[in-house]
Amino acid sequence: MNHHIKMLAVSCTVLLSACQHQPAKVEAQSAQETQAETTFQTYSAEAFFKTTSVFGSSINHDNTAVLISSDETGIFNAYRMPLDGSPKKALTNSTEESIFVNSWFPEDDRMLYNADQGGNELDHVYVRNLDGSIVDLTPGENLKASFAGWHQDNQHFYITTNERDPKFFDLYEYKVSDYSRKMIFQNDSGYQVEGGSKNGKWLALSKNNSNADTDLFVIDLESDDQSPIMVGGSEPEDAALGSYTFTPDSMHLIYGSNAEGEFNQALSYDLNTKEHSPSFKADWDVSFLYFSDDGKYRVTGINQDAQTVLDIIEVSTGNSVTLPNLPTGDLRGVNFSKDSSRMVFYLNSDTSPSNLYTYTMGADNAQRLTDNGNPEINENHLVAGQVKRFKSFDGLEIPGILYKPKQAVNEKVPALVFVHGGPGGQSRFGYSALTQHLVNNGYAIFKINNRGSSGYGKTFFHLDDKKHGDHDLKDVVYNKKYLQSLDWIDAERIGVMGGSYGGYMTMAAMAFTDEFKVGVNIFGVTNWVRTLKSIPPYWEAFRKSLYDELGDPETDEQRLHDISPVFFGHQVKSPVLVVQGANDPRVLQVESDEMVEAIRKGGTHVEYLLFDDEGHGFSKKANRIAASDKYLKFLDEYLK
Repeated sequence: MNHHIKMLAVSCTVLLSACQHQPAKVEAQSAQETQAETTFQTYSAEAFFKTTSVFGSSINHDNTAVLISSDETGIFNAYRMPLDGSPKKALTNSTEESIFVNSWFPEDDRMLYNADQGGNELDHVYVRNLDGSIVDLTPGENLKASFAGWHQDNQHFYITTNERDPKFFDLYEYKVSDYSRKMIFQNDSGYQVEGGSKNGKWLALSKNNSNADTDLFVIDLESDDQSPIMVGGSEPEDAALGSYTFTPDSMHLIYGSNAEGEFNQALSYDLNTKEHSPSFKADWDVSFLYFSDDGKYRVTGINQDAQTVLDIIEVSTGNSVTLPNLPTGDLRGVNFSKDSSRMVFYLNSDTSPSNLYTYTMGADNAQRLTDNGNPEINENHLVAGQVKRFKSFDGLEIPGILYKPKQAVNEKVPALVFVHGGPGGQSRFGYSALTQHLVNNGYAIFKINNRGSSGYGKTFFHLDDKKHGDHDLKDVVYNKKYLQSLDWIDAERIGVMGGSYGGYMTMAAMAFTDEFKVGVNIFGVTNWVRTLKSIPPYWEAFRKSLYDELGDPETDEQRLHDISPVFFGHQVKSPVLVVQGANDPRVLQVESDEMVEAIRKGGTHVEYLLFDDEGHGFSKKANRIAASDKYLKFLDEYLK
């Protein structure tokens, strides 16, 4: 099983070493530069969302095409993108559910993908046969499944599913020939399946003891008892371990550990001798590490101040791979062909969506395969973010990304504190149609990475444990004070906005402080008691970790009640916009319904936008446009 396949599905921003990220200028400029910045155009939400979102990097068996998902039709579908630059071909034509690709089959052009139902997150794994027919490999109700990689014999693949027990994921081995399967690991003890070796012998498992302590195990799938073998064991109680990948020869497990300091470092565990050795170390978190299928290349990502610095080396020499001259941008989704002769990757920046490239190793140039930007938008009219830091109530430095609109050259502009999801997420560089739409229309945005955010060390990550609605909220308030110190910000027109946990922080700011002129709550938690009592059963492996961070609803109910904005809607004094997906399994619609009603009973203006066909995040382009239009209209009326 290739664990790195799952890693590639994660939207990780990676900094291209050949071309450094160019931050927006904020220093004194010449009159000519200032004049150039004042001549710009504003665009509609529809224009920004005319960009196409694309992901997927699996190269097929004969090195002729890459498998991608694209939302060019308004919803994600699967496509075959030829590597010679000829037009892509649609492999699915869904109009209801988004299609998220996993992988080609290793010896033909069948492909695997995931899809849920209306955003409910209950993914099934499907195969598209060569004749175009679709087979659900994980049929049934109320189950969740995911692809877990290939066996090196090319005749078997792996899927995890919670169909037997809704709380835990078992591992099944499927045959390529007829899709018959057998369970090879029954998960009765609450492990998280991390990934397996290519030869099918070893499986990595993790277990959360707390939100600061995660144990890592390996089991021999070929043994009779499959007894878990702990990797490490001498770490302190606050050490978190997790698997990155197995080496292509199935001799070592490469794993991450923060036992020796603030950040995750990569270590190697010899599966035969049980010895540990360093694999890769950095001054920040090592986010991921994986190899090309033949082991020729190693790719490592370091989470450095909201960007991932990428390190690609040739394993035999230790030399870095030299890439040709490319446009300025961040590298994402690096993957190799089976023989490592070809490489595909994406380039992305704050002002340009991801575009897919292919590169023949050693060639003089890379070939661009997509053009996902809207040609009607001049990139010079858009804004790149800058890392900024400010001191919070206790002197702690809080990082984030600041976007300064072009309008700020001539006038003071309103601003928004934008809070990421989580808890424990991180705002990062990269193209966001929503961000650019608001900034382009005259709103400064500070994407705060408040205490509790990932990427800044384990001490910083745990500073908000059981202090939500208090210390993290004070960071948001002090972010406002920092914005008020900037001479191009209108100090009286500052709002707060965010989704999921960021939506909670928005409502907490509006209910528990009088600091912000408006709030935009995007599917935010407003009742922690209900949310923690109604988490999906498939989160069972993380329940203890979640309770350690937020509180146990059985023993901490009063505190959770006291930080839940829904019970304090009468205290909201300024206008609020609430946006929700009806099928959201994480933040139930009833939470937003009740929050809206509580604010209305208090006599404050509140607007409510509900999408009947979305879950926790909006996958349909028409809905994303409608939401972005609503944000701007609301802000123009009540903040600007």
